[in-house]
Amino acid sequence: MATVELHKVCKRFGSVEVLHDIDLALDRGEFIVFVGPSGCGKSTLLRLIAGLEDITSGELRIDGQPMNDVLPAKRGIAMVFQSYALYPHMSVYENMSFGLEQAKLSKAEIDRRVRAAATMLQIEELLDRKPKQLSGGQRQRVAIGRAITRDPRVFLFDEPLSNLDAALRVDTRLEIAALSKRLPDTTMIYVTHDQVEAMTLADRIVVLNAGHVEQVGTPMELYERPASLFVAGFIGSPRMNFLTGQLAAAEGAATYGIRPEHIALSETAGDWPGQVTLTEKLGSDTFVHVAADGIGAINVRVEGRCDIAPGTRVFLTPDAAAAHRFDAAGRPIVRAAP
Repeated sequence: MATVELHKVCKRFGSVEVLHDIDLALDRGEFIVFVGPSGCGKSTLLRLIAGLEDITSGELRIDGQPMNDVLPAKRGIAMVFQSYALYPHMSVYENMSFGLEQAKLSKAEIDRRVRAAATMLQIEELLDRKPKQLSGGQRQRVAIGRAITRDPRVFLFDEPLSNLDAALRVDTRLEIAALSKRLPDTTMIYVTHDQVEAMTLADRIVVLNAGHVEQVGTPMELYERPASLFVAGFIGSPRMNFLTGQLAAAEGAATYGIRPEHIALSETAGDWPGQVTLTEKLGSDTFVHVAADGIGAINVRVEGRCDIAPGTRVFLTPDAAAAHRFDAAGRPIVRAAP
């Protein structure tokens, strides 16, 4: 329902500048994910959009309208926090209806919105319960439902799954993905440090590093064509192997990058001999850590089960077509067309 534009947005806390000249244009109905390491500015940027922090310089527009001086309640935004932020003395119904009552909607309209949101999130049977009677996943669904009732132009999610256990994180992530499909005209902006969430939820990902935007693109654009050494190392799990020295120089690069899944492992022949130091068996995959002769530590992803023992001599062969080369500034070196 809304486009969101940021033009040269900066944020300073005292003399410390935490966001630097942020330029972004988010389309109506997009699911955008902000990712980056702790302290990169992603939550601060979300709070600027919400109006919970003042913009030091630059401009925020929603549907073309300047928002810098507009109160948070007037921006048409609903925010879902990682802490749920539910009123403990109120029932689920009362939590979901409270903001609508403050907006002085009719009782009939409030009831319609609350029950419609509860049905969408399958929490109809929880409406009479108090937050203390709910699981973490149920509390998060209530928080999301409260946001839905406001019929916002923009949804903001600030690490909404970080307080959930692994199984609940997966279930709730699927619910959020389904929600975005049911609300195709609503713009959603989601902050996380978990790249699995980013890769599976996002239409586009914004990678932030030290207050700067490193790259904006679809999940696969970032995975296949990272715009910097930082993005290459941040996107992908396990992370890309980075090799320097003579091997990189032979490739005309300061750093040679190859993902663990793009390396073949053999006990008989290959390009890089080495010795297995550790195997991590995950069931569907095995991560084999190898000390490659004259190269260093390399992580290899093997599909399925691999019972190779530490100390075994092996050979590694990288997929040259999938390799990445970076210059001394950490920027990709584009291969010349054949």
